[in-house]
Parts: sequence; structure tokens; C-alpha cells
Amino acid sequence: MGLTPPHLVLLTLLALFSTLPPLCSPESPRGTEESSFPSLSPSSYPMSYANLSDKVSSKNCSAAVNCMTGILLPVWKPLNPGLGDKIGRAVVYFASLMYIFLGVSIIADRFMASIEVITSQEKEVTITMPNGETSVATVRIWNETVSNLTLMALGSSAPEILLSVIEVCGHGFESGELGPGTIVGSAAFNMFVIIGICVWVIPDGESRKIKHLRVFFVTAFWSIFAYIWLYIILSVITPGVVEVWEALVTLLYFPVCVLLAWIADRRLLFYKYMSKRYRPDKRHGIVVEMEGEMTPKGMEGMIMEGKFPPHGGAVGPAENCQEGANNTATAVTTLPNSNSTTIAVENTKELDESRKEVIRILKDLKQKYPDKELDQLVELANYYALLHQQKSRAFYRVQATRMMIGAGNVLKKHAADHAKKTATTGEGEEGVGEDDDSATCSRLAFESAHYQCMENCGVLTLAVVCQGGAGENTFYVDYRTEDGSANAGSDYEYGEGTVVFKPGETRKEIQVGIIDDDIFEEDEHFFVRLLNLRVGDAEGMFESDEAGAAPKGRLVEPLVATVTILDDDHAGIFTFSERLVRISESVGTMEVTVVRNSGARGTVILPYHTEAGSAKGGGEDYEDVRGELEFVNDQTIQTIQVRIIDDEEYEKHENFFIMLDEPRWLKRGISALLLNQEDPDGQMSAEEEEARRIAEMGKPILGEHSRLEVVIEESYEFKSTVDKLIKKTNLALVIGTHSWREQFVEAVTVSAGGDEEDDNGREERSPSCVDYVMHFVTVFWKVLFACVPPTEYWNGWACFIVSISVIGLLTAVIGDLASHFGCTVGLKDSVTAVVFVALGTSLPDTFASKVAATQDQYADACVGNVTGSNAVNVFLGIGIAWSVAAIYWEVQGKQFRVDPGSLAFSVTLFTIFAFICMGVLLFRRRPSIGGELGGARIPRLLTSLLFVSLWLLYILFSSLEAYCHIEGF
Repeated sequence: MGLTPPHLVLLTLLALFSTLPPLCSPESPRGTEESSFPSLSPSSYPMSYANLSDKVSSKNCSAAVNCMTGILLPVWKPLNPGLGDKIGRAVVYFASLMYIFLGVSIIADRFMASIEVITSQEKEVTITMPNGETSVATVRIWNETVSNLTLMALGSSAPEILLSVIEVCGHGFESGELGPGTIVGSAAFNMFVIIGICVWVIPDGESRKIKHLRVFFVTAFWSIFAYIWLYIILSVITPGVVEVWEALVTLLYFPVCVLLAWIADRRLLFYKYMSKRYRPDKRHGIVVEMEGEMTPKGMEGMIMEGKFPPHGGAVGPAENCQEGANNTATAVTTLPNSNSTTIAVENTKELDESRKEVIRILKDLKQKYPDKELDQLVELANYYALLHQQKSRAFYRVQATRMMIGAGNVLKKHAADHAKKTATTGEGEEGVGEDDDSATCSRLAFESAHYQCMENCGVLTLAVVCQGGAGENTFYVDYRTEDGSANAGSDYEYGEGTVVFKPGETRKEIQVGIIDDDIFEEDEHFFVRLLNLRVGDAEGMFESDEAGAAPKGRLVEPLVATVTILDDDHAGIFTFSERLVRISESVGTMEVTVVRNSGARGTVILPYHTEAGSAKGGGEDYEDVRGELEFVNDQTIQTIQVRIIDDEEYEKHENFFIMLDEPRWLKRGISALLLNQEDPDGQMSAEEEEARRIAEMGKPILGEHSRLEVVIEESYEFKSTVDKLIKKTNLALVIGTHSWREQFVEAVTVSAGGDEEDDNGREERSPSCVDYVMHFVTVFWKVLFACVPPTEYWNGWACFIVSISVIGLLTAVIGDLASHFGCTVGLKDSVTAVVFVALGTSLPDTFASKVAATQDQYADACVGNVTGSNAVNVFLGIGIAWSVAAIYWEVQGKQFRVDPGSLAFSVTLFTIFAFICMGVLLFRRRPSIGGELGGARIPRLLTSLLFVSLWLLYILFSSLEAYCHIEGF
């Protein structure tokens, strides 16, 4: 198996430090040393794990490095072992350090999962449209930028931040080198190594750009300014002393950074007067951001007054040149209790984009798997939607950790588990009916609820059916006719009687006489009702009902049959049954019924055609049709078929029309002959005129609804499917846990890792040998941390609090182990922190950023988050620790002293290299390269080599300065 970039980096470091000449003895007897700053009085506090060197105003590089008792771990005695023991101790310390780093990664998995659940909380907002209609949209409570700079950054940087705080508090509020050195070293590793790896892992020919440039510029500025500020307070304002106001200002920079990033993200203050566009620089070809007014003329007043723009009008600017073509509208609404007149509901826009992505995935899967059932396509779509949607830093961190420790691919596990649950639920629901007594209770009803007959039919037959039951009983059911618009005696013959179902009989018929006349009249109807069901025997003896006994038979719908008598003395009135019909776009071929009322005599031809409305014909929304319907004698119903094109839109409301043209009587029948007969002399007899008048009265005509409006709407099933998929694609459901049982089962289960794209599906592979090895190595940590409360409790806050407490405990152990390892091999705390501790705390972020770079379509998840994390490390890690210490010493009437020495030099070196890194990233936005990440092979290789070289130079120069090979501050 080939070496990964982190492995190569580790081997390079070991080779580098094997050649570094030691200037101090590896280990010396423990002793108490005087501080160069009398105000600290270290002898009055317990000795810490720091490798305390002689601190004098001019650096004494030959001072001995002493192993001191740590906060939690005692020093390993004897203090001056032989060479073999030293090697053994170094191996034990290093292995223990790596194992604790592994434990921190696993508990950080739980920590980041809780953060994902917390930041994924949603609420419903009501949006009022211009026409007064309201719609309810589900939006996230947490702003993405705020969550990335607060909880997400805290999750990924918690070990570095807590190490700095614990070191100061555990040293009697003295400054140490391990915490600040780890923060600066981690920042260097993040900025140079992680970004360098992300640049390289992008496939050939692809590139990734930063989407939210405004936010990136804000965080990039603060990520560099934080370290400039660190140098200023260490070496410029009050050299060697950190005053209370300096420490508090450092801490307060954190909310200021978050606030400015949020303002840039929401386009508030001066940002709302600018729009972002891109153009190639004519001199250098660099993609340049332009600020200018992009709101169309006439829209400014409308927006400022809190009104909506016309449908389809652009309101918000595109985030980049690609987005500008696709996202042309932003929903704007006025919300109560808002600090501005109008609010752009960006979450609604994001929801629309998510719907479009889900719809696109469903369409692609239908084409790829045309034979699969809808349920199977939905499961596949769920997996692919989860796979391709934009993910948070928390998800990438959790995914990388779980794949590393043999816990498997979280997306594939989630999809497979969900499919199993669905299958189990489906099997459980099969065969479950609404009623369970069909085997013992018979059901009697009319076979149909509606019957039609011609006026001259003579007798109409209605069917009564008996279904279910044991088939051993005789049923008696009465029937009678009831008037509607038709009257008994003039339109039909009144009838009543009893229908008898003997054992085994399932169908009986009722006959009703129909009376014919020669009068033109409208279609009429009457009713036939079933009533009074009895159970008896063949001799007519009825059984009495027993209290509490299950019924042997019951009447069910339809109990009443409606009989329509169609007049046969007229050629008919042709009409649609209604003026408007709504159909789903997924109907395929719609059938429209044309009804022939008030007569059905003769054969009539009825022309028809379609007309476009907002829906377009020609195969775009429907297929145009034009033709003729032929109604033969006594035929009363015909259908028109129109094919509807299913373009699977989430929301659709378009219409077209079906028109009926004037019907014509075929040249057959007496009436048709009379209407077309003309006397050569133009004279007709009285009898012929009367016959012609009667024939004219019976001529076919169009009825009230000769124009049918067809409204094509989105498919309810499709819309429901998309909505369900949107809810399922909440990543908090994927990486969150619901019970302790679930956590312990996951802890002892081995699952396959691997990339998401492999196997072209969601089926899990069998675990590999590496998966089994990593599982057994980490099973102690996994079982131990399964005791952490599930993320479902308190909306993730219970897991958050317990996890960060455990991370703090393990961080204290890491500080002790790192210090003991450093003094055993003869390394100062500043070197140990910059190299080994920073590397160990940053490796999980390295793997997470690598996955984010390859899977995400933008570079924000890896590049943007690095800058934000580096700034937060200083503002929280240094700000909290030094604020506590400065306030403590101020209360004591003394000063909090910090030796600028190696820290100031490292900060200066990092700042210079960070400016180079930012310049290269901006230069890579040239069209010839395409973005911050990826591009052609040569630019990728050169950029990655440059960034890794900057990190190696940073390590080299920082180490040489620590050992006085070069002069620092």
C-alpha cells in the first residue's frame, strides 16, 4: 500500500530531527529553577509538566531540559536512565501519545456529530407572496457562516484551544510554550500542508473555487491579523508582558470576526449596496471581483419599500459567474420584528436549489434504471442526494474519522439501514386490511353506483352482489325505487321487492321498467335503494340478532344506485362534464369525457382540437391533438386522449384548452334527410314544413362547456417524494445517534471504509483486513465513548457538554505525554509543540479536508475553513488562557509575563509565509488555472510542493531559532 501525504510528512520530520545537533543533555536530575521574572514566584505553585529552561533576559540555549511532574501524569523515574531505557521510554511516550490522539479523534467524532445536530435545527417561517398567498418554508436556525466560525471551528480546534487553557491554569497561571506553540504550529500545518494536499488531490482537469468570497476575505484577513496582533502585544506594545486589556482585546476579536463575517455573508451595511460580478483582468487574466449595481431599473424603489419584484425578476446577486446564470431570483419578504425593511430569505433559495438537485437525481436515476420500482429509485436517490449535497465541516470530520477507525462509510451505512427498515416495515404492513371480519361477515351492495339507459330501452337491469362471509347463510334484502327528476308512472315504473341470496350465491338482478315518450326533454334520473337486510334460511325463517355476536352480513356502499334516463328523441347536446379539470403532469395520457345529453338519436360527428395557453404544445408540455369523435345511435359517451409530457417540475401550474367544434349530423336518418331536402321550386307543403321544424328541434348542438380548460400541476406523488428526500438529506440524521443501544452496537461493529463513489451504488462492501485491525486497535475508545449521551438528547447539547469535557481531560494527558516525550529525546516544548503535537491534532482535519476537496464542488469546505479555524485558535486559545492569567496576576498586583522569544519568531515566520500562501491562492483564480484547488497537473504539483516546502521551512527555522542556530527576538 502506498504512503499517503501525512505519512510522508511524518517520515520527513523524523529524518530532519535525526540530523539536528542537540545542544542540551537529554535528561538531567530534577531540580527547581528560578524564573527570570521574579513576579511569577513559581516555587509557590506545583511544578508542571513543562520542560522549564533557564529563563533569562538573553536566551540561554545551553540550559538543561528537566522532566517535571505533569498535571495528571507523574515523571518516570529514575530521572537519568541509560541509553536503552531512554529509547524505550521515548517509544512508550510516542506510542501513548499517538493512541491518545486517536482517542481524541474518536471523542471529537461524537463532539462534531453533536455540533451537526445543533446547527441543523430548523424552524418554520411563513412567507407572504405578492398576491396575498402564504407558504410555509422550513429554514435552518443557524447561519452557515456563524456556525462554521463558532461551533464548527471549536469542534475542529478544541484540542489546541483546551491545551493552551489547561497549560496556563495548570501551571499556576504561568505562561507556557506548549499551548501557544501548538496553536501556531497547527495554524502552519493547516495553512500549508492541508491546503497543499487539497490542491493536489483534485482530479486532473478539475478545479474548485471559493464560493463565498466575501466571507473568505474576512476570515483570511483575521487569520493573518490574529498572528500580527500576537506579535504586536508580545514584542511591540509591552514587550514580555501581557496586560489585561491586551488579553481581553484578543478574546473580543473573536465575536468581532464572527460579526463581520456574518455581515459579509448576509450583505448587510455597505455590502447591500454592492453586487458581485467577475471579469477577467485585461492585463493579467486574473478573475477579478467587481462591486456594482446589478438591480434592474425600476426595481430599487420596489425593493426598498418592502414589495416583491415581478415574477422572475432578479433581486439578489449571483455568488459567482456560474450561479448567476442559474439563480435569477431570490424570494424577498417582510418579516415582523426585523431590523430591516426587507429580508432576503436565502434559506428558501437554498431549499429550492436542494429541490432542483433532488429532481435532477431522480430524473437521472429513472433513465439509468428504467426497470426499478419507485421505492427503489427513492432509496437510490436518497443515497445520491446525501452523497452530492454540500456538507459541513462536521460531517467531513466525522466521515474521515469513522472510515479511519473501521466504523465504515456513514453514508452507505445510513442508506443500507434505512432500506432494511423500509423493507421490514413494508413486510409488516402487507396483508393488513381495514376490516378483519371479511371471512365471517358478508357484504351486500349494488355492483355499481351509477346506471344509464336510453328512454326506449324498455327494461333496465341492476345488479346486487354479495361478497365475503362463510357462504353458509341466506340473506334477504329489500329494495325500492325513489323519484329524482324522473317520476314514477311517467318516466319509469315504480318497483319494490326483496332479493334473496341463498348459500353460495353472489349476484342477483333487479329489473325496472322504463317508459318511452316522443317529447323532447332533458335527461332525468331516479334512485334504487337497498334496505332492511335480514339473515334467515331457505324456508323464510329469520334469525334474531344476538347481543355481542359478530354480524353475519351487513350493507355497505353503494346502498343507493342512481339511474339516468337518456332522452332518445334528440340528436343530443354535446359538452364536457365540467369547465375545468386539473391533472398531474405524471398522468401520462389523460382521458377527457365528452357527454351526449338530452338525446342520442342518430350518428353525429363532433370535431375537436387543442389550443395552447401557458402550457405549450408540440411535445413541450403536451402533444397537440386534432380529430373527430363519432357518436353512433344511442351512444352517449366518448373520450378524447391527450398525452401530457412529464418534465418533473417541483411546482407547476400551466394550462391549455380542448375545444369542441360544431357537431354535424351524418347524411343518414329521417331528420337528416328532412334538413337537407330542398324542393326545386323552393316550395314545401305544410306537412313537410312541420316535419322540418321537428327535425330542426332535434339537431345536435354544443352544450354549456364546449371549451375545457386543462390545468397541468406538479405530480403530488413526485412532490411528496422530493419533500421526503429533502427531509432525509438532513446530515444530522446520518451522523447523529438516537439511543445508547445504537451507540454500543456501532462501537462493536466492524464496517467497510472506502470512498463514496466506489461500487456505483450504496451497497456496503465487506470489511477489509485494515478495517478489522483499526477496529480492534480503537475498540476500547469506541466502547468507552459510547457512554456519551446520544445526540438526540437535548437537541445535541448533552453530547456537546460531555464530549468537550472528555476532550479537555484527554488534552491534559496529551500535554503531559508530549512534555515527557520531548524531554526524553531532548526536544524543547516549543519544538515538540510545533512539530508533533500540532501534527497529531491536525491529522484528522487533514483527512477530512481531503474528502471535502474531492467531493464538494466548491473550495470553501477546506480552504475557507482553514482560515477561519486559524483565527479562532488565537482568539479563543490564546485569548481565554491569557485573559484568565492576566486577570489573576492583576488581582495579585503583579504582571503576567510571557517570554516573546521563540513564539514571536514563529509568529513572524508564519505571517510572512501566510501572505505568500494567500497570494498564490488568489493568483490561482486565473482562468488558465481555474480556481484555488486543482487545475492542470503542473500547476497543481508546483503549488503543492511550494506549500509543503513553506511548512518544512517553517519547522526548520523555528527549530533552529529555538536552539540558537539563528538569532530570533
